[in-house]
Amino acid sequence: MTLAEEVKHTSVLLKAGKIILYPTDTIWGVGCDATNQKAVQRMYKLKGRDADKSMIILLDSAEKLKKYVKNVPPIAYDLIKNSASPLTIVYSGAQKVAKNLIAGDGTIAIRVVKGRYSGQVIKELDRPLVSTSANLSGQPTAITFDQISEELKDKVDYVVKHFREKTKSIRPSTVIKLEKDGKFTILRP
Repeated sequence: MTLAEEVKHTSVLLKAGKIILYPTDTIWGVGCDATNQKAVQRMYKLKGRDADKSMIILLDSAEKLKKYVKNVPPIAYDLIKNSASPLTIVYSGAQKVAKNLIAGDGTIAIRVVKGRYSGQVIKELDRPLVSTSANLSGQPTAITFDQISEELKDKVDYVVKHFREKTKSIRPSTVIKLEKDGKFTILRP
């Protein structure tokens, strides 16, 4: 299967509410359509994750932020554009995503991806993609495909075939919380 075929196949599965194991622009992740509340609920259950622990969503371009965040502080675009490494930003005023992805305080964590595969899938899906680490709750985070537990691989609906051989260790993204006034707090360096 070519990369383009894999992108199309994965997009069809995501539109049908399926959960995938896939390479993000950082580490391997578990994901689903971020607008599908039932798929998101399945992800929480599959991972054994507390429903009050929110998950990151991925977008393929910064221009799409305003669709999912009521008021995007202008500095967000500069931070995304000038970040040397993957950057996840927590925004107030989440909208148009599954309600069970929105934190109790109305925030949502979003990363604009630069990864070849994940960015193409999001573009094809035309919706944000949930991204959470490829591990069951309480287990260590898997950085490479070989570190992902067989139990998790068996629980998801589809495991992406491309990029499994990638062994370079990549860190998860930096996470910051951005306030409406442009001030931010680093949550994960």
